Amino acid sequence: MTTLIKICGLTTPAALDAALDGGADFVGAVVFPKSPRHIASEAAATLFERARGRAGIVAVTVDPDDALLEQIARTLRPDFIQLHGSETAGQAERVRALTGAGVVKALPIRQADDFAAADEWDYHADHLMFDARPPEGSVLPGGVGHSFDWTLLSDRAFRHPWFLAGGLNPDNVAEALRITGAPMVDVSSGVESAPGVKDAGRIAAFIEAVRRS
Repeated sequence: MTTLIKICGLTTPAALDAALDGGADFVGAVVFPKSPRHIASEAAATLFERARGRAGIVAVTVDPDDALLEQIARTLRPDFIQLHGSETAGQAERVRALTGAGVVKALPIRQADDFAAADEWDYHADHLMFDARPPEGSVLPGGVGHSFDWTLLSDRAFRHPWFLAGGLNPDNVAEALRITGAPMVDVSSGVESAPGVKDAGRIAAFIEAVRRS
């Protein structure tokens, strides 16, 4: 089965085109001002229109309020809202109602106990995303280039296809897929030359590494 690929944190036409030309299945816009990859929803709407019909458009948010969700829905019109904060599973239906989009829920993982939240979210989200839990004190919930013990995902099954995230890059994604069997992968900092600066060559290399796995 083909592994689906999401390139996240895209902010420029060159980076978006590299993802699309490489055949990425999803492209992500981070609407979160604290992130070095932040892009306002209005700017994202202009940029990501070139992706419509070519890849799924994902708006990445962190504990969004209703006003932000409605703004994103009105301007960007994403296929999915990615929830990357402390949202509860009960909020999923409201997110769908406000945006008309599917829901991806990112869950921070460091140890086996961290999968407990997946049991509830698995019934509410269209896709789960397992990301590395950030260091203590980090203002960012993801995109920090850290990975977790991939063997924690061995022999786990979920209702829907799920994303593996956290510290992936062109050099380690094949090994990550071998260990986890992830049906979908997400990368951001692993295809950058500096925080928030995507590298077209690394994007191409990442996609090629996944396709070869």
